Amino acid sequence: MHLSICFILCVGLAIVSSRDVEKSKRPLFSENFISHINSAQSKWKAGPNKFQTWTKSAVKRLMGVHKDHFIQIKNLDPIVHEVPNDLPTNFDAREQWPNCPSIKEVRDQGSCGSCWAFGAVEAMSDRICIASKGSKIVHISAEDLVSCCKLCGSGCNGGFPTAAWNHYRLTGLVTGGNYNSSEGCEPYTIAACDHHVNGTKQPCGDEQPTPHCTHKCISSYSTPYEKDKHHGKSVYSVRSQQEQIQTELMNNGPVEASFSVYSDFPTYQSGVYQHTAGSFLGGHAVKILGWGVENSTPYWLVANSWNEDWGEKGFFKIIRGSDECGIESSIVAAWNEDWGEKGFFKIIRGSDECGIESSIVAGEPKLD
Repeated sequence: MHLSICFILCVGLAIVSSRDVEKSKRPLFSENFISHINSAQSKWKAGPNKFQTWTKSAVKRLMGVHKDHFIQIKNLDPIVHEVPNDLPTNFDAREQWPNCPSIKEVRDQGSCGSCWAFGAVEAMSDRICIASKGSKIVHISAEDLVSCCKLCGSGCNGGFPTAAWNHYRLTGLVTGGNYNSSEGCEPYTIAACDHHVNGTKQPCGDEQPTPHCTHKCISSYSTPYEKDKHHGKSVYSVRSQQEQIQTELMNNGPVEASFSVYSDFPTYQSGVYQHTAGSFLGGHAVKILGWGVENSTPYWLVANSWNEDWGEKGFFKIIRGSDECGIESSIVAAWNEDWGEKGFFKIIRGSDECGIESSIVAGEPKLD
């Protein structure tokens, strides 16, 4: 009797396990799913893309923000802006700083869960150019960050945006272009791939291993690795009120943001995204570069890292003002060396300007 019960249980578990494995191999995005999204709302349009043939587990591998990031960001000191009374209805960093080409660029993380690094290096590149008033145009290396930041997480298996910015501050990052380029010290070594139906690149395959950290520039680049580094000065979070985020974008340039991705998001083609249907896939990091209003719906303008064939030429809009999918509560950025007087500034003394003289703290080092 006991053997019979055990046999039945084992067979039942095997069937359930087999079904789970089979389910995980099914394509995640069916035509019915896309039709349901489009019939349920009118803010954005879903459509078929390369993800349509992907399994849930394959898509989840691209969502590279570890859940602990949302705890880490609470430990950062937030910047607090004095919000101007005349915030514009629309703002696009590409138009505000036309001499900074990196703002217009859409990169491709390839088959690697390195979005946490791409959102960071994209915003860093933009901010260096903006702070230098266009005199310093650089392409900060995603390769260097993904492969060499051991405290950032697990490379292609995901990481922490907050740690990426702290690495930029403490260790620095070299330059590096996209895959198959000779730009900068360490170009990206993982191939761009199709995240859509009629793309021009190779299909995205299995997740690639994290590149090896070399601490060395490619042979055609003349500047030594250590001398090519760029550093941040101060890492901070941005408060989740939309006016604070808007003021930060206007004053200092694009920021990195993380948000929760559901299975409807990869089907995005145009419009203002708002989560409509589907299961949770993971955390994803992107670059916010502006805002606007479309058909009376306020939105953030965002650059993804799935190349220009996805979404609106690589960009997307997401509803603004309601912390959609957590995108307004996990924003991180940094001052860099090109801000102010080589990272320093002067402030009036003797009148407790902005409270600076009433909030001073220090300590004595312990000398062995």
